[in-house]
Amino acid sequence: MRKLRYLIFLFQLLQFDCLSQVYPGLDWELNEDFESDGWGMEDLENAYQFLIDSTAITGLVIVHKGKMIVDYGNISENSYIASCRKSVTAMLYGPHVASGNIKLDQSLANLNIDDFGVLSRTEKEATIEDVISARSGIFHKGSNKGDFLKYAPERGSVKHGSYWLYSNWDFNVAQYILEYKSGNSIFQEMEKTLAIPLQMQDWNMNLQRSGGDTTLSKFPAKHMVFSTRDMARIGLLMLNKGMWKDREVLNSNWVEEMLSTKTKHQEVNKNVPIFRNSNFNFGYGYMWWLWKNTNDERLENGYSALGAIGQSITVFPNIDLVIAYKTNPIYGRSTSMFKGLTLMKMLAKSLTMQKHKSQN
Repeated sequence: MRKLRYLIFLFQLLQFDCLSQVYPGLDWELNEDFESDGWGMEDLENAYQFLIDSTAITGLVIVHKGKMIVDYGNISENSYIASCRKSVTAMLYGPHVASGNIKLDQSLANLNIDDFGVLSRTEKEATIEDVISARSGIFHKGSNKGDFLKYAPERGSVKHGSYWLYSNWDFNVAQYILEYKSGNSIFQEMEKTLAIPLQMQDWNMNLQRSGGDTTLSKFPAKHMVFSTRDMARIGLLMLNKGMWKDREVLNSNWVEEMLSTKTKHQEVNKNVPIFRNSNFNFGYGYMWWLWKNTNDERLENGYSALGAIGQSITVFPNIDLVIAYKTNPIYGRSTSMFKGLTLMKMLAKSLTMQKHKSQN
């Protein structure tokens, strides 16, 4: 039996060996010789020029093979990460789903969830899984702006699970459910589950806050505040399927489930006009955007947390790459989503795929 346990441990270790083996400690390790890893300096310079000329990004971190290769702006400054909070919330569900504390097939009726104007009996049949995949079919106004509710069909016209719409009501309810089931605030869950294990350098519980107009909906938005370099730690954890050094912070099955396609890019494009003919195609998982329909192997299997004004945590697993950037709103700056996505494409394409393959 002891020998069997040892063999299982060895097998797990070998599996883990396939992932990025370098992690930051109290600070990030810098790779000053990243050109030898296949980075094209001319392409990087073009991306840098685009960053300066076409975006208002205030902090950017590029992590390749677990080491920081480039940083720009103030990467230690804490600020609002907008809708990236939703992807982080999905991560926080992991331990509770694994323990059985949260059952994704549980209905809103079973949780006694209602809101102003009263949810119909049919709407209350929506499950937790419907909510965290933005497929609840409940087109109730959220307490905060920044969603695509204006594109919603008539309320009550679709069955839960059958229609995708990026709606803040769903996301705010997802945060409420997590707090209700855990007995902690979102921010306590964040500190316990991610900030402490990942040794976040700039995490500050006192900066986290609720927001929104609770006369529109009972469920406030729980906004998160991080630094760019701490956002990169979240991306590296996702890249390594929930492992951090020798610790399983998130169950790998949950990471895979979050990133499995719940909504195809064709439905996203159909339901939200801004994505049509944009040269970017995204599917949707559990509150993560999934890069789809790309003919570039470097971008395949990529996924992003995206936030208004210009915030992102993006992972391209095929090339062991994490990109985190933010645009701090206190400077009156804003970076459009498509400018940010263009920059990430340029950065990923700065890495020679063949060189990357030969060294892995």
